[in-house]
Amino acid sequence: MENQNWKEVLTPLQYQVTREKGTERPFTGEYYAHKEKGTYLCVCCGEALFSSDSKYDSGSGWPSYYEPVRKEVIATETDKTHGMVRTEIMCQNCGAHLGHVFPDGPKPTGLRYCVNSASLKFQKKETETK
Repeated sequence: MENQNWKEVLTPLQYQVTREKGTERPFTGEYYAHKEKGTYLCVCCGEALFSSDSKYDSGSGWPSYYEPVRKEVIATETDKTHGMVRTEIMCQNCGAHLGHVFPDGPKPTGLRYCVNSASLKFQKKETETK
C-alpha cells in the first residue's frame, strides 16, 4: 500500500509508529497495562502477532511479550539509530514497525518483545458458551 493510503486508514500516531518507525512515549500506550485475554494483531494488516498469554509487565513502559504467536510472523533487522544497536521487529506480512526485541526477558525464551501500542489492535478472546 502506498504511504498516502496508509495515512487515510491509520491515525497520525499509528502512521508515525508503523510506517515511519516512530515510538510512542512510555507508559502512554493503550495496551501498556492491558490485561484482557485475547490476541494482539497488527494494526495495519490484521496479522495475529502476540497472545495475551505471553504478555508480561516488563516495567519498560511499553507492552512486552516473551514470544510471538509464531516466529514466522515477526521480521527483524538491525537498527543503528539513536546511537544504539538494537534489533527492530516488524510485521512479516506488511512490514509495519512494531518496536524492538531485547535479550532480557523472562523464561522460557529470555526475550522481551517491546512493542508500541499504536502498532497493535486487540481481539478479545471469545468466551466459551455451554
